[in-house]
Amino acid sequence: MTSDERQFLIETLCEDLVPMIMEEYNLSDKEAIDKLYKSNTFSKIEDPDTGLYYQSPVYVFDFLKDEFNAAGIEH
Repeated sequence: MTSDERQFLIETLCEDLVPMIMEEYNLSDKEAIDKLYKSNTFSKIEDPDTGLYYQSPVYVFDFLKDEFNAAGIEH
């Protein structure tokens, strides 16, 4: 897989995750993007060794929810 192909998968995944974050946590699009990009989960999405960018948005969202809940970010 080329880096362009991997980047496309990452961007597509993030496009799906942002509305999920917005709805679950009642955030604006900018707030949701900020939370996503600053998360440890996003670091794992970007890491080619994890393969997390291959997973479904619902699966990855579970990781985000666990991370946000551990950080005290409420619904």
